[in-house]
Amino acid sequence: MAPDTSSTAAAGLALDGAAKKTLLRKIPHGVFICGVAEGDEVNGFTASWVTQGSFEPPLVAMAVRADSSSNGIIQRTGRFSLNVLSADQKDLAAVFFKPQKGIGGRFDAAPFSLGALGLPILNEALGALECVLVGQVAHGDHTVFVAEVKTAVLHRDGAALELASTGWQYGG
Repeated sequence: MAPDTSSTAAAGLALDGAAKKTLLRKIPHGVFICGVAEGDEVNGFTASWVTQGSFEPPLVAMAVRADSSSNGIIQRTGRFSLNVLSADQKDLAAVFFKPQKGIGGRFDAAPFSLGALGLPILNEALGALECVLVGQVAHGDHTVFVAEVKTAVLHRDGAALELASTGWQYGG
């Protein structure tokens, strides 16, 4: 017999907030720098809700705060870059945690070049992907973007930065 998932059955349930927070924070996450560009504006932010979604075509999925300026740029331009940081680049990731414009701001501390699609690729990252949007789901306080990987640049290989190793928490 299949479980009853009707809204009537769910209405009698109460979400244990502490259990939800603890369990959701156990989902492993990397720490990436997402780069966006629109006209002369370049911006970047830390992204930890990222996963590979398909081998063929190569897809990634990333959740972005709905009220962020970068969310709007991704919606308007249909593209973003994902920079993969090395395990020892927590300080670089911290530069991108605070909201601010990229030009004259965080990218001063993080030298970059523009990739084939005109998106910021951090010079000191392990490498980066440039992605083109193929779908999205706007629900709750984040938008989940699904994008096809169009370019990949590998500067060097190494272990990637993971959220658990930073002592930071995002989500739950």
